[in-house]
Amino acid sequence: MQHIITISSFLFFTALVAFITWLMTRKEDVKSKEGYFLAGRSLTYPFIAGSLLLTNLSTEQMVGLNGSAFKYGLCVMAWEVVAVLALVAMAMFFLPRFLKSGIATLPEYLHIRFDRTTAIITNIIFLIAYMLILLPIILYTGATGLSGIMDVPSLTGLSSESANLWLMVWFVGIVGMVYALFGGLRSVAVSDTLNGVGLLVGGFMILYFGLHYIGGTQGQGWMEGFSILRNTIPDKFNSIGGPDTEVPFATLFTGILIINMFYWCTNQQIIQRTFAASSLAEGQKGVLLCGFLKLIGPLYLVIPGIIAFYIFTTIGGETGIKSDDAYGKLVSLVLPAPLTGFFAAVMTGAILSSFNSGLNATCTLFSLGIYKEVINKEATEAQMVRSGKIFGFIIAIASMIIAPLLANTGSIFDYLQKMNGIYFIPIFSIVLVGMLSKYTPAIAAKTALVAGCVIIAVGYFIPPFNHWIKGIEYHFLGAVFLLLIAYMLLWAKFAGLKTPFIQQDVKAVDMTTWKHAKYVGAALILVVILIYVSFAKF
Repeated sequence: MQHIITISSFLFFTALVAFITWLMTRKEDVKSKEGYFLAGRSLTYPFIAGSLLLTNLSTEQMVGLNGSAFKYGLCVMAWEVVAVLALVAMAMFFLPRFLKSGIATLPEYLHIRFDRTTAIITNIIFLIAYMLILLPIILYTGATGLSGIMDVPSLTGLSSESANLWLMVWFVGIVGMVYALFGGLRSVAVSDTLNGVGLLVGGFMILYFGLHYIGGTQGQGWMEGFSILRNTIPDKFNSIGGPDTEVPFATLFTGILIINMFYWCTNQQIIQRTFAASSLAEGQKGVLLCGFLKLIGPLYLVIPGIIAFYIFTTIGGETGIKSDDAYGKLVSLVLPAPLTGFFAAVMTGAILSSFNSGLNATCTLFSLGIYKEVINKEATEAQMVRSGKIFGFIIAIASMIIAPLLANTGSIFDYLQKMNGIYFIPIFSIVLVGMLSKYTPAIAAKTALVAGCVIIAVGYFIPPFNHWIKGIEYHFLGAVFLLLIAYMLLWAKFAGLKTPFIQQDVKAVDMTTWKHAKYVGAALILVVILIYVSFAKF
């Protein structure tokens, strides 16, 4: 009976999101370039914020970050809280420059600022990373997470773990493909926003039931549960952690900050919905609203991990629990059975959001950056949209084939972290220098882009260099970033452009700044500082 309730509620909530999305987007133009790739530049701030949040969140955050909190405590909130600084930078510095150029992809901006070759190289780097790393890992981690929450082997009757994994991968992949390929960016943004509401409800639901469970053990409620938690294991509530934690405090100012800056300011998968803003003011409001939502992220992405540590280790006395199993174990313990299907639907929405956003970004990068620029320079808008759909279909199928094979990977998250670092830092460095320096030539950007990827790859994988940087990976990324910046600025000084680059306003959208942007941005930064100070134990 419980399985019937679970699967029924899961199907109901998943279908409800799909139906509402269809109702809201069925009359949208998905045949033109701007309509399909940029939602007709019509997105307002709620959809921008919701889509940003949900594109970022998936099972690796819900399960992985809570798992890290289970092991290290509150200090892992850095991945959420430091992101707020990057979002403020995006709203105030990067977004106005992107919208001024009327671009649909980050490489388009690099084409305008530097040259066509720089844009093509960046396109290729993004496509390889998304095809071989991002999309398969989203499908694999999503499928394994859902399988645990919904007890898929019991539902399907299949005893083979591999068979159940393939089933869930293809289910998530096919549904995500339908959103991304047939609905365009607006359907992705709308479904993301709807799922975002569900995710917040589901995340806080686990927080509430977890704290209530703790308070209930002593005949008290959820508020008292938090007091018990903080008073019993105070070391877990140290915002700066220690030197042996996953995110030592010093790394907040080097690798972690730079990775967040790349992710929220220059990662095509994330920022594409900001390019679709109906105006600069709407874009800024959406980005800053996402910043506020990231501030409350630790409540459902970190605290449940600490709750799990208290319940299973402190009072339960269990040992040997894998940190990545802690969140699922907590959900199974505290969540009432009728709500399991709803929570599974919410998790599915988060997974679909990451997958369809990555797939939509891949289609956009290929169609505008490779098909139009290299394969068919005379392509019409209809041909560009069609090429994006065909390429997206091929990549989706390939990702669904590759994803189950990742079950044989020893440390998938370590692999993901290393592979992302290879291109995160070089791309962010050339975008930043391109915006700050009017005299840096294209040759400096191209060589920095290629050299940065090579240096980081050698440092990560080639002996003896990989032994030298072991334990200081984030500082290593920070050092490479500064090296690339210095290299390009020196080139600009001694062999720079004769005529400075002047960015033109193409009048794609209204560029009036939101009048409250700087005050809201300053308030968000102040709250970040207060959070760290309030929970710091030096």
